[in-house]
Amino acid sequence: MRKLITATLLATLMAGSALADTKLKLVEVITSPERTETLKSIVAKFEQANPGTTVEIISLPWGEAFQKFATMVSAGEIPDVMEMPDTWLSLYANNGMLESLEPYLEKWEHTPGLTERALELGRDVNDTAYMLPYGFYLRAMFYNKKLLSEAGVAEPPKTMDDFVKASEAVSKLPGKSGYCLRGGPGGLNGWVMFGATMAGDNKFFNEDGTSTMNSEGWIKGLTWVIDLYKNGLAPKDSVNWGFNEIVAGFYSGTCAFLDQDPDALIAIAQRMKPEDFGVTTMPKGPSGKAFTTIGFAGWSILAASQNKDLSWKLIETLEGPEGNIEWNKRTGALPVHKSAEKDPFYASPQFKGWFDELADKDVVLTVMPTYLEEFAFFKDSLAIKTTQEALLGDITPEELANQWADYLTKAQQKYLASKK
Repeated sequence: MRKLITATLLATLMAGSALADTKLKLVEVITSPERTETLKSIVAKFEQANPGTTVEIISLPWGEAFQKFATMVSAGEIPDVMEMPDTWLSLYANNGMLESLEPYLEKWEHTPGLTERALELGRDVNDTAYMLPYGFYLRAMFYNKKLLSEAGVAEPPKTMDDFVKASEAVSKLPGKSGYCLRGGPGGLNGWVMFGATMAGDNKFFNEDGTSTMNSEGWIKGLTWVIDLYKNGLAPKDSVNWGFNEIVAGFYSGTCAFLDQDPDALIAIAQRMKPEDFGVTTMPKGPSGKAFTTIGFAGWSILAASQNKDLSWKLIETLEGPEGNIEWNKRTGALPVHKSAEKDPFYASPQFKGWFDELADKDVVLTVMPTYLEEFAFFKDSLAIKTTQEALLGDITPEELANQWADYLTKAQQKYLASKK
């Protein structure tokens, strides 16, 4: 009997020791000091609820994250859970490195409370949830209520024609302009959104890999943006503006309209009274639709993890309503739970524009072809140079469209050839 008790006690101690040795590795790739501290605080709740389990957080700086993570994988240092940007999902899912989350989502009590968009985007590869998005980076239209009132504009624009008329009215006010144009770094989103909206289509390529960017519809859209600037409806120096300049241009009252993600709301809300500005859906084009760029990121489980069930429990903590809303309040993304709209933080009128877009079937969420290896150069170099030349009249809209189409066709056809 004594031997049986001793054996049982030993087994219990060994089980406890094994539990204490359980360590999960989590990699974050879109990093900042505040994001990391927020992540630590949510992870601490998971550790408290799962005694004996610890989580090692590995933070990779975003500028080097892709390369550094690839190096980790090559060296066999594969984490259990990783932060998955939308631009990486296809690569790792198609290489068989990610675990399907479908069995977990099927049983999770909060799955019915996720927005349809979250599930749709998480299932972007083979209609399988290889990641669960934690938030959306979605463009909507900020508008200055005081400037619109001064210009005699009764309501924010619903269509592209309304947008031009409102911008013309505001631009007649001394020292004011309609639109905070992002002509410098990071400006591609605006060109793509307005271009696709005027074209009535966000298709980037034909089946043979040729780019559609020099089609009649896209040229019409690119011309629309150029005319907006040439007609004086955006500040003259906005040809060089980046994120900080357009946000400052809006909260300083220089221009009445700004398209941006919710992260711009932090600086704007600090400097403007809530009653002086609003956020609405992007204006719709001739087709009755708006094409709004969206980015997203989420959490994935690596297929090589030896602790998949425990890894899912960690994602449950990160992605449950409490953890998800806490995370997104600090990171500037839109939460993936329907209940977030009732949270006092998100229930403010300023967030209504983004939630309206997510619910509007005539707002077509547009994901740019970031899967192309050449896309980074296109976005951060070629697009800036050529759009600035077009705004200044050095090249025509047709020449701009042809340069884009030539570059993207080569990149897409190379990508398609690699898949054969």
